[in-house]
Amino acid sequence: MKINTAEFIISNSDVSKCPLERLPEYAFIGRSNVGKSSLINMLTNHKNLAKTSGKPGKTQLINHFKINSNWFLVDLPGYGYARVSKKTKDVFQEFITDYFEKREQLVCAFVLIDIRLEAQKIDLEFIEYLGESEIPFCIIFTKADKISKTKIDSHIAAYKKQLLANNWEEMPQYFVTSSTEGTGKDKLLEFIDGVNQDVFKEMNEF
Repeated sequence: MKINTAEFIISNSDVSKCPLERLPEYAFIGRSNVGKSSLINMLTNHKNLAKTSGKPGKTQLINHFKINSNWFLVDLPGYGYARVSKKTKDVFQEFITDYFEKREQLVCAFVLIDIRLEAQKIDLEFIEYLGESEIPFCIIFTKADKISKTKIDSHIAAYKKQLLANNWEEMPQYFVTSSTEGTGKDKLLEFIDGVNQDVFKEMNEF
């Protein structure tokens, strides 16, 4: 799939105010400073579609971008180390949870994880939440250009070991990416295109 158009639609903290269109949505979320904005800009061929910042916690709302006029890319606030007050963080958590549990248009969540780091408790806990809530998701390992192939393999193996130890039957589907080098872009867009085809086929049957 090639992304021809990417249009910002709306930012808000109220799930009921998200777009009403019955288009498939893909939500991108991860720990603050995981490289989410850079990945979104790389995928959409836009330098500034998602705002990048050296300060963790830049994204503080649910941001909807309409892609190719037939699906939504949703940029969600990062969890974890955003430099915001506890009260603000609690509000973030509430509307993020609302989004995942109430948004019927969501077909897949992408959990972004910095491949340079060993398995982080906060990432594992969030993956556990998605699994328990039966929310479809994939893992996107970011910043693959920063470490060797050997370390990438060992860090992924460590995540797999942790998840299998927590009663997962298998490692969730994952993608290895680099926003700098464009690594993983084609595979990720191909996956989204495949899911979209299934969604639209199912919609046309009703």
